[in-house]
Amino acid sequence: MSVTTIIFFLAVIIGTMAITYSAAKQTGTTKDFYAAGNRLTGLQNGIAIAGDYMSAASFLGIAGTIAMYGFDGFVYAIGFFVSYLIILFLIAEPLHNLGRYTLADAIAVRFDSLWLRGVVACTTLLITIFYMIAQLVGAGALIHYLLGVRYDTAVMIVGSLMTFYVVFGGMVATSWVQIIKAILLLTGTLVLSLIVFSRFGWSLSEMFSHVSTITPLQEQFLHPGNQLNDPLETISLHLALILGTAGLPHIISRLFTVKDAVTTRSSIYTATWVIGAFYLLTIFLGFGASTFVGYEALKNVGFGGNLTVTLLADALGGEFLMAYIAAVAFATILAVVTGLVLSASSAFAHDVYSHLIRRGLASEKEQVVMAKCSSVAVGFASIWLAIGAEKMNVAILVGLTFAVAASANLPLLLFTLYWHRFTVRGAICGVLTGLVASVVLVMAGPTVMNPDTGFIQAQPLFPLTNPGLISIPLGFLGAVLGTLLDRRDIQAETHYDRVLLQALTGIRAHGTKVASKADSA
Repeated sequence: MSVTTIIFFLAVIIGTMAITYSAAKQTGTTKDFYAAGNRLTGLQNGIAIAGDYMSAASFLGIAGTIAMYGFDGFVYAIGFFVSYLIILFLIAEPLHNLGRYTLADAIAVRFDSLWLRGVVACTTLLITIFYMIAQLVGAGALIHYLLGVRYDTAVMIVGSLMTFYVVFGGMVATSWVQIIKAILLLTGTLVLSLIVFSRFGWSLSEMFSHVSTITPLQEQFLHPGNQLNDPLETISLHLALILGTAGLPHIISRLFTVKDAVTTRSSIYTATWVIGAFYLLTIFLGFGASTFVGYEALKNVGFGGNLTVTLLADALGGEFLMAYIAAVAFATILAVVTGLVLSASSAFAHDVYSHLIRRGLASEKEQVVMAKCSSVAVGFASIWLAIGAEKMNVAILVGLTFAVAASANLPLLLFTLYWHRFTVRGAICGVLTGLVASVVLVMAGPTVMNPDTGFIQAQPLFPLTNPGLISIPLGFLGAVLGTLLDRRDIQAETHYDRVLLQALTGIRAHGTKVASKADSA
């Protein structure tokens, strides 16, 4: 622990609290709380999406995995980046045209089913909690190492801060925290990457040649198969990463913070460029850590490789640079978990409380109060689970979250938008099948059932770390079978034509259903 580190951390905390204080003055309605009043520009929202997406798994986990396993670590970056093409071409604009605040809103335009809305809301809560665990694990490791605070205490501190931001600032505060964090993260990553590159004489060939000789893997370091040596495991991971982003609730909710579909498309363009540039720089971070920190040193520190970037900053720039990079990582985690908490609380307050419990008659004040209360509950649950996941690599944890999102939400999204025969029962079957299959396989897999690092100290019952290869097809199969075994509804198929018109153009055709009495008002 050093004075410099404490100063940087306090600067992050004070700065984000100031943003929250300012945002609280602009958050008076549900539209402000859930969607920042649709006031964000394409550039602002795109940077916020990138800030929401470039999480602890990206900044800490991927760099650590590249440093220890070489090419296999970069597989995560490739999957995360490519996934935005699916959002851009298939999801972003149609979903914006249908939804208001949450994924369930968009689905409800076609299927006005309280059961389906409840299932989607519960799935959203589970996915966001899974994702939040990964961020809190990274935060706990970082603060424990740098400030000497106990791991569980560190997790509680971050969990308390993220809950504070959501309760008082809503989407406005969350968006600006993410925008500023994205700028800080790109700046810090670029500076660190340039320092690494300069140490190799500004030569890519020299850098690649050097790292192929300094690790125990030797030349194999630059080839696949060091960590992902099972072809089925590799395919499963790729499927989860590429298909999972489109099903992440906190990314979906960002599509509703702008005014129209054109701005939505602009947001995704901006986010894709920012994210692509960042993931290219993780190569420098990983290779730099292998060279200037050392393979054995990284392995001996522990924490699943999650401290790689801070150790690299210490090796290259000393205490000041390490303190700055650590503060950036801290801001990264705060921004992402704040978005996750907001997504989870929105699902409960807007979908479960307002529509299921109050049948669409809840006032704006009631919804905001309930959203704040649910934020506290989600925060406590995430803290408790993260404390038990201390030794897990955050990139692996995020990969599991993507598998759940791809298995449960992606079939629902694609079939709702593009399959006229799709029915309510098919939607519910698809979501439940994908959700149950992915969660059960995760629980039975080596991430949870592990003799050394798992929640359950036992041999795994399912061989794959990431269940996407099995659970994603099961999610689609459940939706297809549920639909085909259901009776055909000609009236519902006619209604789909009006929904498709609204999804593609933003024009609400006559007869299109609305989500609730409150929404129509």
